[in-house]
Amino acid sequence: MCAAVKTLYCVGRNYKLHAEELGNQVPAEPLIFLKPSHAAVPLDKKTIQLPQGSGQVHYEGELVLRIERDYVPGISVEELVDTMALGLDFTLRDIHNDLQKRGLPWTPAKGFRNAAPLSPYIAFPSKEELENTDFTVRKNGEEVQRGNVKNMIFSLQTIVDFIGTRYGLGKGDVIFTGTPAGVGPTLPGDTFELYWGDRLMGTCLIG
Repeated sequence: MCAAVKTLYCVGRNYKLHAEELGNQVPAEPLIFLKPSHAAVPLDKKTIQLPQGSGQVHYEGELVLRIERDYVPGISVEELVDTMALGLDFTLRDIHNDLQKRGLPWTPAKGFRNAAPLSPYIAFPSKEELENTDFTVRKNGEEVQRGNVKNMIFSLQTIVDFIGTRYGLGKGDVIFTGTPAGVGPTLPGDTFELYWGDRLMGTCLIG
């Protein structure tokens, strides 16, 4: 089981190439949305059931921060975060596109059950290790996404400050920090493997 999640924050469009691949503008400040905690599910080799009959379901691989203590102004991300994971932000893309066009909240496209699979947590790396290590997503054995904090539009420190000052951050909160380019559709029978460098962090089969 993944550790209990209190509040699940997500950062949208935090990689320039990803924003461009979906035809979206690059945001001037972090674009924050929420998923219900019920969306979190362990990424532990088991089958994950996703909605059927609602158009395309897209995968979005992300680096995920787990918050250890309450946010206070001036705290560093290294003091605030104790562990990290990798996750998948599953999205009902057709519904998401329609909601964006109509200016409506994203919850129907982002907040369904099993929409936020999480790998087991590992110790939060040093800044040097973060910048020297890529995370990757492999779909059916082929790499489809590769990301690195160096390519984020908004740094991890900027993200925690933005969320902490506006909405609050406390122990048990998690932050999906954004997805790199390469998102795409998934179908029943697909397998996903998430890697931190050469380390396999989590796998799942789509039911």
